[in-house]
Amino acid sequence: MSAGILYIVPTPIGNLEDMTLRAIRVLKEVDLILAEDTRTSGKLLKHFEIDKPLRSFHMHNEHKAVESLGEQLEAGRQIALISDAGTPAISDPGYLMVAKAIALDIEVICLPGATAFVPALVNSGLAAHSFCFEGFLPVKKGRQTKLKELSEEARTIIFYESPHRIARTCRDLAEYLGPGREASLSREISKKFEQTKRGKLLELASWCDDHKPKGEMVLCVEGYSKKLKPS
Repeated sequence: MSAGILYIVPTPIGNLEDMTLRAIRVLKEVDLILAEDTRTSGKLLKHFEIDKPLRSFHMHNEHKAVESLGEQLEAGRQIALISDAGTPAISDPGYLMVAKAIALDIEVICLPGATAFVPALVNSGLAAHSFCFEGFLPVKKGRQTKLKELSEEARTIIFYESPHRIARTCRDLAEYLGPGREASLSREISKKFEQTKRGKLLELASWCDDHKPKGEMVLCVEGYSKKLKPS
């Protein structure tokens, strides 16, 4: 019996029309779909008339789940991994499952598709030829250390952040990276109220205080140069 295949399948981050034809076909053909939240994914699958076994796979159970799932892949099953939105393993569960499949010499196929930071970076107007993706900053432990490490990062830096922490994060970045850094804040990408706000970090912090923006946030920050060296 030939080994199975692990498919990594991006799902829409907003508009359902962002779902690719290939993603729909793969999800209809696999034996099992792993989902970060089966309730959220169940609605998506129903919309595209995908009726396949669905199993929960999230940050709290992935360590235990990878062993049995690895055995299923070795037995020839084809498994697809999806997250609530976007590409699995990008600030979402998925890395451990991919690493397990590779260790077992199982074929891994990641489909191209939606991920929030790419349109945010392009929309930012900042340098996109070379960039650094940091995901979420540590909330407490290690936060200052990470900010100090990034203070001389020359590439455009991309962060994910929650709406209730975004103003604080802009201020922290201004303190450690310098208030002169240009930045771009995108929220609700691919959704009805998609918005991008550009300006210096402290300007964005003030804007967030005044407007209390909601939704998923992607913050792109200009990279270090000598003219922007923090005082």
